[in-house]
Amino acid sequence: MSKTILVVDDKANVRTLVREYLTAENFRVVMAENGQNALYTARQEKPDLILLDIMMPEMDGFGFIRAYRKESDTPIILLTARLEESDKVIGLELGADDYITKPFGMREMLARIHTVLRRSGQIPHPGRRLQIGEILLDRETHTVTVSGRPVHLTPSEFDLLALLMNAPGRVFSRLDLLEDLQGTSFEGVARTIDVHVRNLRTKIESDPANPRYLETVFGIGYRFAESTSSGHGQ
Repeated sequence: MSKTILVVDDKANVRTLVREYLTAENFRVVMAENGQNALYTARQEKPDLILLDIMMPEMDGFGFIRAYRKESDTPIILLTARLEESDKVIGLELGADDYITKPFGMREMLARIHTVLRRSGQIPHPGRRLQIGEILLDRETHTVTVSGRPVHLTPSEFDLLALLMNAPGRVFSRLDLLEDLQGTSFEGVARTIDVHVRNLRTKIESDPANPRYLETVFGIGYRFAESTSSGHGQ
């Protein structure tokens, strides 16, 4: 069955161009011209991925993410013409999975879509379940629980957590993690990883300011703390 992509942009020519290209690539495409209409369309169409412009009338991309993340973890790729790194970081902090800077090539966009869709449905590592301490990650059901409490993660957050939990104690550089999340053609910056880690800590740590699991290795990157209180991998 074809994957459904929701394209949200206030410029009709951009929506049409993206729709024609993705339709030719066997995607089903639905569209909206602002964040408010996108909320309605997303609730009706249940897209597999959302391409989201930031600057739009009535409700911008940030407003859409704030509202939509309360009800869905559907992956979101930002389409941004803004050059400021802070705007991209804001989008990631709110729950976006990736971003593409305008103007962008159609092949680059397609590669990003495939990468994010793969992350949202599967993790290319052995083992169905990972458990360290009170954190249980199940790849088959794509769920995470902390002390039995369900935790809702975006696809990027889930993928990052799975990568770190799969090798507890191993130190990953920000570049290693960025390449794993975005592929070899990434345009991201190291701060992207910092944002995802900060978001993860607020969701899985009892005290995000003093993390028990997601440790910072200063000057290098991050690692998932080893624990002898529970088994690793099932």
